[in-house]
Amino acid sequence: MLDLNHQIDSAVNTAQDEIVSFIQTLVQSPSLANDEGSVQELISEKLKSLHLDVEKIPVHFDELKDHPAFCDDGFSSDSRLNIVGEWNHDGDGKSLILNGHVDVVPTGPEKLWDESPWSGSINNNRIYGRGSCDMKAGLASGIFAIQILQNVGFKPNGNVMVQSVVGEESGGCGTLTNIVKGFTADGAVILEPTALKVCPIQSGALTFRLTIPGRATHAAMRWDGVSAIEKYNLIHQSILEFEKERHQSFNIKYYKSKSRVAPINIGTIKGGEWHSTVPESVVAEGRFGIFPGESAHDGRKAFENHIRQKSKSDEWLKDNPPVIEWFEGQFESGQTDTNHPIIQSLSECYFQSTGDTSIIEGVTYGSDLRLFTNHAHIPAVLFGPGDVRLAHAANEYVEIEEVLLTIKIIANLIVDWCGETIEK
Repeated sequence: MLDLNHQIDSAVNTAQDEIVSFIQTLVQSPSLANDEGSVQELISEKLKSLHLDVEKIPVHFDELKDHPAFCDDGFSSDSRLNIVGEWNHDGDGKSLILNGHVDVVPTGPEKLWDESPWSGSINNNRIYGRGSCDMKAGLASGIFAIQILQNVGFKPNGNVMVQSVVGEESGGCGTLTNIVKGFTADGAVILEPTALKVCPIQSGALTFRLTIPGRATHAAMRWDGVSAIEKYNLIHQSILEFEKERHQSFNIKYYKSKSRVAPINIGTIKGGEWHSTVPESVVAEGRFGIFPGESAHDGRKAFENHIRQKSKSDEWLKDNPPVIEWFEGQFESGQTDTNHPIIQSLSECYFQSTGDTSIIEGVTYGSDLRLFTNHAHIPAVLFGPGDVRLAHAANEYVEIEEVLLTIKIIANLIVDWCGETIEK
């Protein structure tokens, strides 16, 4: 095993230029939601070059709409594709899924970027561009882990499957499609940016729309109207207090901060129609964090009850209560037992590759992990290169050294988890 580890290490270092170039190519292929086709074709061709059995899996909402985990993200219901590549072996070793999404979030104002968001440029040993961190570098790491093992002549005793999926950012329709189609394994690694921390626990996130009513009148007579903006402010301040209250009863050791596990965030606000009119409505959209072990149903009820009780304390809102809608991404929480063999194996491979003890940590964001753990009953873990704080930001980047280290660790995980085919 030690000799193989050295071979893997050497092969990764030798292939560095090829690895970086491939990630650059992925970043330079924009893949916003509903427009992932070109980058999926690149992934498909790469997997074929490794002689994997490659399938294109159509994503059809008609096949998903009755599933309890389905989220209608408002994008195309029948024109997107997943790519699945299988390194098939008929041995008795355990099987492994390496999962990653190619859809990326919008870039925001390009003036905030030092270069084009799609540049894929190299600077200070980093690859820059939208999707570099979240999570094209991670997906590429899984693919190159297979290539490196092929280069050193290793053949696993169990099946290894690469899943390149769409729709993760807006609800998970890609991974859910693979689950509904019956793709399965004994374990899964989702190559999200975790800064190489081993993350088997995720909070959930539920998208909501909050409509606050007011009563319009001319601004010169504003006392005769009711400002929806002022009423929204009451609700907003109460939401911040509610967030604190919810965290006071939460206790889990795998989070850095007990007060930052399930944040509630208002992302957009629209209020009023005219500067000289008392605003008659405010519409705010946001995400409601739910705790590991808390169901989406219970999370929704807790938020609805809070808004209802707060409204009863206001003379206007008690008779004109806010309306709550739940839409798009409804990410449940999810978790794999930290003592599960897939977590132990990954941690051992991390130590083998770095000489350091891995950090096991929960994450505060929703991901496809919950689809594997809650609905496919596959133990899953988030692990990959990049800092998630950079993921949706301008000048997003990933450290090349982290990418190379991820490839080494995942290659060793395949060896440890799947075992080696012994030629007879």
